[in-house]
Amino acid sequence: MAQLVEDWYKQMPIITRSYLTLSVLTTVGCALEVISPLHVYLNSTLVVEHYEVWRLVSNFFYFGKLDLDFLFHMFFLARYCKLLEETSFRGRTADFFFMLLFGGSLLTTLVVAGGQLKFAAPFAEIIFLSNSLTFMMVYVWSKRNPHVQMSFLGLFSFTAPYLPWVLLGFSVMVGSSPWVDLLGMASGHAYYFLEDVYPLMTGRRILRTPGIIKALFPTETVVVSRPPPTSWGAAAPAAAVPHRD
Repeated sequence: MAQLVEDWYKQMPIITRSYLTLSVLTTVGCALEVISPLHVYLNSTLVVEHYEVWRLVSNFFYFGKLDLDFLFHMFFLARYCKLLEETSFRGRTADFFFMLLFGGSLLTTLVVAGGQLKFAAPFAEIIFLSNSLTFMMVYVWSKRNPHVQMSFLGLFSFTAPYLPWVLLGFSVMVGSSPWVDLLGMASGHAYYFLEDVYPLMTGRRILRTPGIIKALFPTETVVVSRPPPTSWGAAAPAAAVPHRD
């Protein structure tokens, strides 16, 4: 059994493996009181006035208590982060890292602005963005795989683009705040529109991976063809290998 887990872990692509490892270490470290959640949560005042800049990154690795909800999010992180990295971003590790960087930056901006300007008071209560970034990856994967058939707890079937909405509904049913998921969906749609839709509408690309990031991941580029979206905001048939639940 241990060998199977080790093989599964080693077969993960580099970004997925690194993110999963840092998330587990941070969450378990907080549970064992090796570190405190107070040292990793997002606080713009501490970042700006006390130069605790690590909080801009560390808040994405803490997933709360070691309970069923933690295992649930680790499953989604390992599954959809891996699927994206191995299909849509196959051979394009730098582009995948840039997607996460874009999503993390957008989420941080939305939360900090919401807390300071008070135009969206619920945002001010979000001090860990790990769940939102995971939800962003789920959203992007779902938009790029519109024909994949899925099911929820064996109760009903649906296609992949409805997955974020099904998960959002489930979160509301169990009493969780919908804002965390909605922020992830917003950042995921922003990336999807700017990367997949806008270039086809205008012939221009806004999102380009900086050369310094490409230098960090000098991997061979593998072009994964993907038909254009059929309409604004609508996903096209995915070129990724079909994966069924």
